[in-house]
Amino acid sequence: MKCPFCGQEDSRVINSRSADDGKSIRRRRECIACSRRFTTYETVEMVPLIIIKNDGRRVEFDRNKLQSGILRSCYKRDIPTDQILQFALSIEKELYNMTSREIPSKKIGELVMERLRHFDAVAYIRFASVYRKFTNIDSFTEEVANLRADKK
Repeated sequence: MKCPFCGQEDSRVINSRSADDGKSIRRRRECIACSRRFTTYETVEMVPLIIIKNDGRRVEFDRNKLQSGILRSCYKRDIPTDQILQFALSIEKELYNMTSREIPSKKIGELVMERLRHFDAVAYIRFASVYRKFTNIDSFTEEVANLRADKK
């Protein structure tokens, strides 16, 4: 690590400890040449997820967009907000654990629907109605019938 004071490339680590709730490491260093001390932080570099939209555009993954879609589908349900946010976080973790860094938006929608189906039936129907663009009551009825058949 290069000393910010004298530019010397050799320094020694005096102290290391976890910072930012374990997301980084804070290191206290001392320059071997000038004996001045400085602090560095070491963090994991996250490669961003790229979402391939239906029209072919590529956009960076937005956690807030995922959370807001799930929160809207769970609106006025008797589900604690922390549980909903944890649900969204588990989906985000699954996305980051996929081998590909580019994921079609359709795959994310299907993943959310699959998880919501077991999480809360009403939230699932709400999400499905927007995601699948239900245009009439028959679409709703068919989806509810499929949900009932799966519960048996």
